[in-house]
Amino acid sequence: MLNDLLLLGLVAFVLTLVLTPASMYLAKMVGAIDHPGGRRVHLRPIPRLGGIAMYVSFVAAVMLFMPRPLTIQTEGLIVGSTILLVVGIYDDIKGVSPKAKFLGQLAGAAVLLFFGYHIESLTLPVIGPIPHLGAWGTALVLFWVVSLVNTVNVADGLDGLAAGISFGACLVMAWSAVRIGQSTEALMLAGLAGVCLGFLLFNFHPAKVFMGDSGSMFLGFVMAATSVSGLLKTPVLLGLVLPMLALGMPIFDMTFTVIRRKWKGQPISVADRGHLHHRLLDRGFSHRQAVLAMYALSAILGGAAVLAGLNDWQWAVFLTVLVCIVLVTVLFGKRHVPVPRRSSGK
Repeated sequence: MLNDLLLLGLVAFVLTLVLTPASMYLAKMVGAIDHPGGRRVHLRPIPRLGGIAMYVSFVAAVMLFMPRPLTIQTEGLIVGSTILLVVGIYDDIKGVSPKAKFLGQLAGAAVLLFFGYHIESLTLPVIGPIPHLGAWGTALVLFWVVSLVNTVNVADGLDGLAAGISFGACLVMAWSAVRIGQSTEALMLAGLAGVCLGFLLFNFHPAKVFMGDSGSMFLGFVMAATSVSGLLKTPVLLGLVLPMLALGMPIFDMTFTVIRRKWKGQPISVADRGHLHHRLLDRGFSHRQAVLAMYALSAILGGAAVLAGLNDWQWAVFLTVLVCIVLVTVLFGKRHVPVPRRSSGK
């Protein structure tokens, strides 16, 4: 099994290395360029259709290595991720309204329901089993998928941030899938990890290309779908807890952002400079320092996820609380704007 995971991940990695330059050329051809200005922190125009290379590399690797015939869940994941990719490409080139983007995300999540993604029951660590969720199970799938899609989208704010965090999350989730015998989900997550690592070589500061919404929404969708697919085969809540911990930092950031904007009476979709990465930059961190600091916090949360998977809940909770204290300190601590420095990147 390990050899299959490594081989699929390696193929996805190599394909991403080959196809990302092609996506950069395509972005320049169609005008999908992210220009400096506003709340953006990069100082030069950068192509932003890297999501196409990520999607094609992932699907090609999956089609090459997945056992045939493909499961209905795998088919649903590919169809749903294609919808998210198309919506993201259009947004990267032309721009779409937040409402239209949300409807596209909802459509992709609804496809999963059509292909058999439905949570019938859950087993909570303390409460115990909750059977016969019915319509609540359907709502949980839709909420979970749309939330994770937007979580990764929020994380795509600095060079290499979303790709790096997603790479770590995929490793943790793949480990969990192998541990409980979910080979299909483990293979897909290994492929996605290879895609993230390959893209990171082009996207780490100073970035040569951005994944765009086409890439960030695709990443979030695949991680959400694989976690739900795994949950269909086991009643344990870990199918949701592990990705929540592995992606805990962007989830925290997104939750805080929603609360902050609601508190101020602002629309949730209005962008600002209140995200974690903006706060770190405003506190004097360089671009790379901010990204590496957020990698470190994500790694600690990934460790907490592994401990939770091993039923060591005390240490998992301790590490999670520790990271939350750090994040609250960053978000609510005194801010200052550092002296501008010459740099490039997002």
